[in-house]
Amino acid sequence: MSPDLMFWFALTTKMAITALFVSVATIIAERLGAAVGALVATLPVSAGPVYVFLALDHDATFISASAVASLALNAATAVFVTVYVLMAQRRSLWISVSLAFTAWLAATLALGPVHWSAPSAFVLNLVVFALCLWIVRPFCLVPMPSTIRPWYDFVVRAGIVTLLVGAVVTLSFRIGPTGSGGLAVFPVIYTSIMVIWHLGVGGPATAAGLAYAVPGLAGFGAALLTLHLTAVPLGSALALIVALGVSVAWNACLYATRHYESFA
Repeated sequence: MSPDLMFWFALTTKMAITALFVSVATIIAERLGAAVGALVATLPVSAGPVYVFLALDHDATFISASAVASLALNAATAVFVTVYVLMAQRRSLWISVSLAFTAWLAATLALGPVHWSAPSAFVLNLVVFALCLWIVRPFCLVPMPSTIRPWYDFVVRAGIVTLLVGAVVTLSFRIGPTGSGGLAVFPVIYTSIMVIWHLGVGGPATAAGLAYAVPGLAGFGAALLTLHLTAVPLGSALALIVALGVSVAWNACLYATRHYESFA
């Protein structure tokens, strides 16, 4: 088999595995309710497969450096979600998403060129998430109705994330760890949730679900910091498992807290 054919075969296999993973994770989340669906979105559903396949092609130093870039731009994702939560209370879907994406793009362009270290990226996340959590907290209290997801919801999410994986894996050797880490956290899952949920249940209800996702995003940041710190000493494979454990444990605590408060 020629090298070019091997490359496309490997890339297609990676994208197919990603599509299957995202579809299964999404279906499980939706079966457990909208609140859980929002929390699952903050797990590394899209970034996880990206990092797994990056780890197959690059060494642990590359993964560690990429995680720092992802951690910095995780703050931009928090801004993206927060702006949508505010705009969706009174604005249409397209205005809300457009303004949220504009805010994300502005934050990304501002943060992307900076040479981030782990401490500086951590402080950035600490400040941004403290502000975003304060802003969205009142909207977390709005009831999120149960919804019926159309079949194309799963197709859209899986398709977009699959394309993201293909782009990052293909470009990683050209754009380096910083570019790969930044592209890995492009908010594809949140964008699809905004569009599908907003069309189904309206802006305020969708904003309620995504407002609850902001604390979960903070946990994703903790997972990225863990990945950065452990990739070199533990190796990429074990570091990815540990980082996933941090994200899952964080969201499990959030869910348990929400469940307790609902019965308090």
